[in-house]
Amino acid sequence: MKNVSRYIDLAFCLLVLPVMAIIFPIERWFHNFQWYVITVGVWLYLLYFLNRVVTVPSLFHAGVRRVSGIAIIIASIAVTYYLSQISLYNPKPNIHDSGITRMLPSVQQYQQAVWSLFMIVEAFSFAIGLLTQVNIQRSRRRAVEAERDRAEIELYKAQIKPHFMFNTLNSLYGLFLTRNEKALESLEKFISMMRYIHTTSCCDFVSLTEEVDYIRQYVGLQSLRLNEMTSVNLDIDISNDSVRMPPMLLVTFVENCFKHGVSSVERTSINITIKEEKGELTFSTANRIFPVKRIGEHMGIENCRKRLNLLYPHSHSLNITNDGRDFRVGLRVNLTSQ
Repeated sequence: MKNVSRYIDLAFCLLVLPVMAIIFPIERWFHNFQWYVITVGVWLYLLYFLNRVVTVPSLFHAGVRRVSGIAIIIASIAVTYYLSQISLYNPKPNIHDSGITRMLPSVQQYQQAVWSLFMIVEAFSFAIGLLTQVNIQRSRRRAVEAERDRAEIELYKAQIKPHFMFNTLNSLYGLFLTRNEKALESLEKFISMMRYIHTTSCCDFVSLTEEVDYIRQYVGLQSLRLNEMTSVNLDIDISNDSVRMPPMLLVTFVENCFKHGVSSVERTSINITIKEEKGELTFSTANRIFPVKRIGEHMGIENCRKRLNLLYPHSHSLNITNDGRDFRVGLRVNLTSQ
């Protein structure tokens, strides 16, 4: 819009205003009153840019700046009135325009020209100035909204990390408490995962392969504490290694499977599918529900839902079903739309 407004300014100054001036007998006035024509011309061009740069922007502010904008408008009218009142010549009273009735017989033609050109400059400069300011305000509003969305995303990410750590440490605590032989291996995996969280904490996006490797490690860590009653099926198929996605997004749904889909007395299975084709990510989980009351039970999934709405408002679909026995998640995201 900035470049467009400059082109419009050039078009007005080089085409519109000169053409409007030619309608009047500018050549005769310039020949007889050269100083007056130059003065009025300079004033009109000065007025145009004064309105565009100072007057119109001032009207979009409150207080002193708005008052100064109104004062400039009043002053410009006063200057134009002064220029129009300069007497260049007195018409002969005996000479009348044959067949022409003048609406304002006391106003000379050059005075009408000054006021007409003044109104044209005022209207054109205010129209372009208002459009420019509206576009600036809209751009600022979009920037504020984008910054707000970014802050919200960072908040949700910050909430997910301690939420994940609480649940994982709880699992490690159980392994060490029972002196499980897999406890040390689990701790090593946990340290590796914490390293990933630390390196991606300042990243808005990571490669899909990195995120999937992290999920694979997480599933491996959680699987160490399971007995033969629970089976885990992880199906991964990625065709494009360069696709990027937000970190710590899918793992929340995977974590939910191990929170509610594990039983030590009933046979059950956890199914996780991650597929990508041409930038389209398809993710799904399915697990039985074994109710266990936990702190922050719904916080992780709700945060992921909000992050998806902020990052991919029109290019994702998230379906979560819970019939009281099975819990299923189906997510499709066009990762190339971000």
